[in-house]
Amino acid sequence: MYHTYLTILVPALIALAVSLIVTRFLISYMRGAGVVGIDKNKKKPVVIASSGGVAVALGFAVGILAYSFGGSFPNPSSPLYIPVASLQYLFASVIAVLMISLVGFIDDINVKRHQVQSTDMKDIRAGLKQWQKPLLTLFGAIPLMAVNAGISLIHLPFIGIVNFGIVYPLVIIPLAVIFASNAFNLVESGNGMAAGGGLITSLGLFIYSVYFGTYIGALLSIVLFASILGFFFYNRYPAKILSGDSFTYAVGTGLVSAMILGNMESFGIIIFLPWIIEFVLHARKRFKVTTLGKRRADGTFAAPYDRKIYSWTHIIMNSGKFNEWQISALMWLMEFGFVVLAFALKGLNLL
Repeated sequence: MYHTYLTILVPALIALAVSLIVTRFLISYMRGAGVVGIDKNKKKPVVIASSGGVAVALGFAVGILAYSFGGSFPNPSSPLYIPVASLQYLFASVIAVLMISLVGFIDDINVKRHQVQSTDMKDIRAGLKQWQKPLLTLFGAIPLMAVNAGISLIHLPFIGIVNFGIVYPLVIIPLAVIFASNAFNLVESGNGMAAGGGLITSLGLFIYSVYFGTYIGALLSIVLFASILGFFFYNRYPAKILSGDSFTYAVGTGLVSAMILGNMESFGIIIFLPWIIEFVLHARKRFKVTTLGKRRADGTFAAPYDRKIYSWTHIIMNSGKFNEWQISALMWLMEFGFVVLAFALKGLNLL
């Protein structure tokens, strides 16, 4: 038990430190390199550094590699270096996160001198074309497919155990990675909104892994949590750096990797429902949707499409007068509710 807790704690602390240090560096570096975005939620739009997901991806990679270092050099006289998790699976998850974060970074660096039309708004960041995103994020699934990650027997909510066989690694894994990375990218309209959601979701996966799942699921989810936490310190309101697609793609892939390798697919489906619903809402307008609201004089936001709903943020804005950090907090509360729901269904043996 001592060994187990320590081999989870040490990589997480290393990931946190790396994420904090790299994020601090990126704030000035990305701004100097022109990788920036416009924070339109403030009284006067502010241009700040973007693509902070690079720090999260590096924190995650270094944290997992720190564990792998100990597992590669076992010392019989010390319980700190007894390998537990499969290094093959760990390396696959690291490669997947780094590859897909690179896709997000390519999206982030397409910054124009003047604002251009992006979905239903104008911004200086043009990004990739809509059809290119799912195609390029497919590469993030290849490492997990190559090692035949996960178990093809899945307990589907309200259905029971289903054996997907060869369909699992060849079809379900790539679809899961593509969907998770792109869907997680849909809700990021306020400082810390996506990062806070990632913290709650990864912590939920960690708690589930400790009680019901596997060691590798606990390791991946807590290292991901620590990596996001380091970035969140600078991304919370008022943000000094924006997350960018490098963050949302990397975190979405990290979450789905933990779900697959930790055998938490059914639990993961429930806690990922907010993004599944968000995907459906965006699809109603062919993904040409802005989740940003119209800023009022008092700092609160009105829904951009009046009573038409194309996002969770539109529901919140139509429910009352909320400022930016309150909208983000309500989004976190909503995700926390789905995590509680997932644990409740598990307690009723429905997962």
